[in-house]
Amino acid sequence: MRRFVLLTCLTGLTVLAAHGQAAEFKDKKLIEFGWDEPGTAFLRTHISEMQRTPFDGCVFHADYQRTNGVKGSFTWESWGTQSFTEADLQSAFNDLRAVRLGRFKFSFLRFNTTPAKLDWFDDYAAVLANAKLAAQLARAGHCPGILFDTEQYEGPLFNYGKQRDAKTKSWEAYAAQSRLRGREVMRTLHDGYPGITLFLTFGYSLPWQETRAGSRPLSDCNYGLLAPFLDGMLEAARGRDRIVDGFEQSYGYKTGEQFAAGRNLVKQGVLPIVLDAEKYRRIFSSGFGIWLDFDRRKNGWDLDDPSKNYFSPESFRASVHEALREADGFVWIYSETPRWWSDIGAPVKLPEAYEAALRKARNE
Repeated sequence: MRRFVLLTCLTGLTVLAAHGQAAEFKDKKLIEFGWDEPGTAFLRTHISEMQRTPFDGCVFHADYQRTNGVKGSFTWESWGTQSFTEADLQSAFNDLRAVRLGRFKFSFLRFNTTPAKLDWFDDYAAVLANAKLAAQLARAGHCPGILFDTEQYEGPLFNYGKQRDAKTKSWEAYAAQSRLRGREVMRTLHDGYPGITLFLTFGYSLPWQETRAGSRPLSDCNYGLLAPFLDGMLEAARGRDRIVDGFEQSYGYKTGEQFAAGRNLVKQGVLPIVLDAEKYRRIFSSGFGIWLDFDRRKNGWDLDDPSKNYFSPESFRASVHEALREADGFVWIYSETPRWWSDIGAPVKLPEAYEAALRKARNE
């Protein structure tokens, strides 16, 4: 059993001593997920470079190539009517079977809910086939599982009011159907990879926040149907299957109080819209996302004087540290302008102070 030295503050709160925190943080994982997201070929070629960063893994995507020469993104085209085969993803399978992730073993294959150009009552055979293939691909790469990106990039998948038959089918009918699809998707993922970990960008926390703590019905929310969909996934999860609420809402968090409130929201706050609270506590865990160049279009990204950035190196260190303290297991770092790796074999537009800050955050 790991032993920690405890200090009692004058406020009566109990906190871990610094060296105890460092030991605890060894079980927490830092994941990179940004615009420098690699494909399987990049991962295979640059794994040594990536392993030198402070991360324990990254989010990566997979592309397909068919025998007729047609190429595209498996990650971005799987939630629709087009089904893929293992032959279409042969290069991706070959890459992941060849790469040796080593200390980068906490990497996740990205699987989007895009293009979402179908209704919940349409034929979901292609989506299910693709979900199973994604699970098999992640398993072939010895990854924990899938980064399941539930953001509505292309179609309003979870918005009841924008569903094709919303005028003729009730909220209850659509909620029941999305729950059914959740069960089907989770069963398929489990079949492809028993014991899979699903890392969600958003979990129940987003629709619950949209309800304004229950004062607004899910039927009026942009992500309202995500809740019954997750109910279905939760129902079908079995064995060692696990689901992480990545809590993208924490992108700009800077204080321990914010992260503690986020954790409480995921652990307790969302329960009014969770069908099976007992199983939720067993299957779901809390994580956090931090956006390094937060809201860059508004705040900019200063390479010459990083202290002017929304996250200075020091505030970035503090935020990551607090996120690690409150997360159950995973904290992910998102970025757009700065790149932690590139084809030139080095970071791009990333001041060295940020890498040092990231290392310090988990080791202090």
